Amino acid sequence: QVHLVESGGGLVQAGGSLRLSCVASGRTFSRDEMGWFRQAPGKEREFVAAISGSGAVKYYADSVKGRFAISRDNAKNTVYLQMNSLKPEDTAVYYCAGGDTTGTMTTGKYENWGQGTQVTVSS
Repeated sequence: QVHLVESGGGLVQAGGSLRLSCVASGRTFSRDEMGWFRQAPGKEREFVAAISGSGAVKYYADSVKGRFAISRDNAKNTVYLQMNSLKPEDTAVYYCAGGDTTGTMTTGKYENWGQGTQVTVSS
């Protein structure tokens, strides 16, 4: 079992930037495929970005391509989400997720989830 803790959320004006962090503990982190998801009020949770264990493979939702960047530092057991050019529609609770099953990035069936961090973008 992996314990995930997100941080870095907050209130930012449209056009601004935030960097979210997700620290993992509990087992070898470098095997885990990691993802970021978000859920806005009244909406279903949606995929944002994912990264392979090595960091070589990355996926992004079309809505964030070119604005967000996912990365990881396996030495620090941490995955990041750099969010630039933020828009009011990016407002949501952002969740970190992880799984050590090969193909988790493709199936979206993540085993472990963090508690979420709120991101609010004002217009």
